[in-house]
Amino acid sequence: MTLGEFRAGLIQCIQSGSPKADADALLCSVLGCSRTSLITGASRVLSDAEISKLESFAARRNNGEPIAYITGTRGFWDFEVEVNSSTLIPRPETEFLVETSLGLFEGGTFLDLGTGTGAILIAISRERPSAVAFGTELVPEAAALARRNCVKNGVKAKIMEGSWYEPVEGMKFDLIVSNPPYIDPYDHHLNEGDVRFEPRSALVSGLSGLDDLKLIIGNAPQYLNDSGHLAVEHGWDQGFAVRKLFSEAGFTDIGSVRDYGGHERVTYGIISDGAAASGR
Repeated sequence: MTLGEFRAGLIQCIQSGSPKADADALLCSVLGCSRTSLITGASRVLSDAEISKLESFAARRNNGEPIAYITGTRGFWDFEVEVNSSTLIPRPETEFLVETSLGLFEGGTFLDLGTGTGAILIAISRERPSAVAFGTELVPEAAALARRNCVKNGVKAKIMEGSWYEPVEGMKFDLIVSNPPYIDPYDHHLNEGDVRFEPRSALVSGLSGLDDLKLIIGNAPQYLNDSGHLAVEHGWDQGFAVRKLFSEAGFTDIGSVRDYGGHERVTYGIISDGAAASGR
């Protein structure tokens, strides 16, 4: 069977909201080619092994498994990262956290709490190549994944295993960033789409979804240098609560950034010299 014939059938077979895009992503992954090559190489005859693998991938996609977990890669910012089920799949909305952080940070040392795939850390490092990057990650498999992604993308960083600030006790940074769990356990989105396949520990944070944000924001001052910044991603309806947490922790110049849907998605602030020194 030719590539063109199989592609047409695959598009018809895939039961998702974007069958053509999904089919092309699976084909490119298995065949190691570009999307353009799917058109220009339509007369190519597929091997039995390629067809078998593609059929297996299509079945997984029809079961609802995310394309990124099937292919093992995901594009973010201007690069690609390896992904697996040990951590979240990077999302376009998280690029707002990167953009916000770059606006606050020209260089120095920065920390990515709960780095996961390492996507945020890598993006900031590529844009601020003189910066010294650190990341913490609780899940050993995810920490190993972040290290591999750093190497693949030419980024030097120290990825340490442990919960939030534990691995960096006694250290200080010019910027701290985090995309922590922020969903409450009863949110109906947990039973929809790609989220069904992602680890709950990377999604859910207490009954209100704010437990990890409270810990990160409340403890940030003791890990920030004078006039250091904190930037976090949060839920679409958590902006007011998160700004209040920033204020209670001693941050000033607090602001929030809206995502593509117009929802407050990232909040940031600067720590005053006095608050940083006292470790409020």
